[in-house]
Order: sequence, then C-alpha cells, then structure tokens
Amino acid sequence: MTQLILASSSPRRRDLLEQVNISYETRKQHVDESKMTCRSPRAYVQALAELKARSVPFSVDNEVIISADTVVSFEEQVLGKPKSRKEAFDMLSMLSGNIHKVYTGVTIRSAEQETSFVEKTTVEFWPLTKDEINEYLDSEEPYDKAGAYGIQSSGAIFVKEIKGDYYNVVGLPLSRVVRSLRSYGIFPNLSQPEHKVTGN
Repeated sequence: MTQLILASSSPRRRDLLEQVNISYETRKQHVDESKMTCRSPRAYVQALAELKARSVPFSVDNEVIISADTVVSFEEQVLGKPKSRKEAFDMLSMLSGNIHKVYTGVTIRSAEQETSFVEKTTVEFWPLTKDEINEYLDSEEPYDKAGAYGIQSSGAIFVKEIKGDYYNVVGLPLSRVVRSLRSYGIFPNLSQPEHKVTGN
C-alpha cells in the first residue's frame, strides 16, 4: 500500500489533507530558506518545494513525498512570514486596499516519478486602518503566515475578493493536489472518513 509522507510542519496543510480524508505521515524536511536566492515569486516557491521534497529520504519503496511552499507577492516582492510586529505591520499596510498574488509551489515524488507545479490566486484587500491592523497584530495569528494574515481565520475580514483557488491561499491547492496524487496511487477516502496522522 502506498504511503503519503507530508514534508511540512504547517498545521494548515495537515488540516487540508485530513479534510479530504487522505491518510499521511509527517516527516521533517531540512532546508535553509534564508539561503534561497531572490527570483520571481513563482520560481521561488517552485524551487523551494522541490528542495524540501528532495531533502526528505525515502524509508521504504512505497512512499510518496509531498512538499509545498506558499508566499504572498506584491508587485513581484516576496512576502514570507513576518519576523517581527513591525514587519507584519508593514506587510499588511502594503497589502491594504491593493491586489496581491499568492503562489504555492508543490512537489510530489516517488522512487519512480516526480511532479511539480505552481498555483496562483489573486487576492484583493479592503483598505485597512492602522487600528484594524494593530488589533489584528495583538493576536498570534499573523506571525506564522506568509503575508502576515490567515484567510481561513480572522484575516478573512480583510479580503474583498479572490480569484482562483481559495485553498491555495490557505497553503495547499487541494483539488489539484488530489488529482495529481491519483497517478501515484493515492486517493481520498470519501465514503468512510478516516483521519490518520502519524510521525513527528
């Protein structure tokens, strides 16, 4: 039986796989993102997803490894996870009243094949006041998310419109991932929900 290995520590990606009842194990990947050279946002997430997938070794022959990386991009500038409150404030001020893009790079690999792709979603924010931004920054939510907001939680109130896959903004373009996994022999369990999560 084929075993899916999620090479990601993101709780959102775990939740999304569980949402469609795909069994998986987690395994830590070891990539120093700070050493990535600045390129276009699309090239950046694709390269990083590929590096993450290849940094995780196979334990047995029937494993399939999936990795992903998500960034927010405004005017071709990559906005990752903020390292401070000021950086988070600056990011949200930049996105306020503007349109930005969210890119997620995905790599799936087995011993026999490898698939990589990038999904893009366009997001428009309402104009935000300083008080709105500061109130949001008082929570823990912005600091572990690209672009300093979570569309699946309180950050949703900033979003005026999206064009593209909503789940891509959360962190994984779910429907495209499910379709890509079919060629690796991995399918969602839609008739008998079973959430199986193991690993570290």
